[in-house]
Amino acid sequence: MTLRLDADAFDPMCPSSAMPFQIGDKWTGMVVLCLEHGPLRFNELRVPLRGVTPKVLAETLRAMERDGLVTRTPYDENPPRVEYALTPLGRSLLALVEAARVWAREHLPDLLAARASYDAAG
Repeated sequence: MTLRLDADAFDPMCPSSAMPFQIGDKWTGMVVLCLEHGPLRFNELRVPLRGVTPKVLAETLRAMERDGLVTRTPYDENPPRVEYALTPLGRSLLALVEAARVWAREHLPDLLAARASYDAAG
């Protein structure tokens, strides 16, 4: 028996189309982990996320704020200070991120071997 999908199989109103990040989205999951233990400033986030550019981090934080995953709290100080913190909705992603980390620990060698084999054949 073959499963056939027609044009309506992936309903545009499917909840998965509104997911806050794709499975491969590198930075959202890492920001969630960075904020697990409390609020951080933008430059404090850049320390553990040393590979992210300021532009990409700003875009990621804006998208996360839009999705209700983080709050952005500006303080009226000189110099200005802004902190980012996980919302309860953002904290609910911690279990999902941990599940992905467990999967990666278990399957990463197989995934890397498959990539190497594919690249060598191509």
